[in-house]
Amino acid sequence: MLHFIIGGARSGKSNYALEQALALSQQSGKNVTYVATATATDAEMAKRIARHQQERPAHWSLAEVPLNLTEYIEQYSDEKRVADSEPPILVIDCLTLWLNNHLYHQPEQDFSMLFQGFTQAIRASKASIIMVANEVGLGIIPMGEVTRQFVDQAGWLNQAVASNADHVTFVAAGLPMALKRP
Repeated sequence: MLHFIIGGARSGKSNYALEQALALSQQSGKNVTYVATATATDAEMAKRIARHQQERPAHWSLAEVPLNLTEYIEQYSDEKRVADSEPPILVIDCLTLWLNNHLYHQPEQDFSMLFQGFTQAIRASKASIIMVANEVGLGIIPMGEVTRQFVDQAGWLNQAVASNADHVTFVAAGLPMALKRP
């Protein structure tokens, strides 16, 4: 099961993802792992990370995965590993920061290949995945080359994930709107 949650900055998408994971965990009895992609590159980002830490239940597991998200998800497609333990619920927050990390550390890579490997991993995963991303294409057209590349890549990544998702929810002003249902 893949639930893709998109929205603008401070739209309420992370809170909605936490609510969905909590409900699914209570219903299924599965453990939740919060997969964080952010890195504290400055004091303001450190405060954002701290706020997110306070918002989620303390008993959830944490995996910090700023770059190797595909490889992290692939571990839940391994039949032997899955047979040994119940795959958890993964809350991946945020796909946009993962993309940003790749653009910063490996700007010359083939992003279509990165996205192809990522979508293969989420399709093969036995874990229930709730994934958060920013919808950045609704704003002002960026002026610089780097920001245009970021907006373009984020749009293509969101399209690839949405096409593979069972559920897609757009959150605006704290209100979830279903875009895709099974």
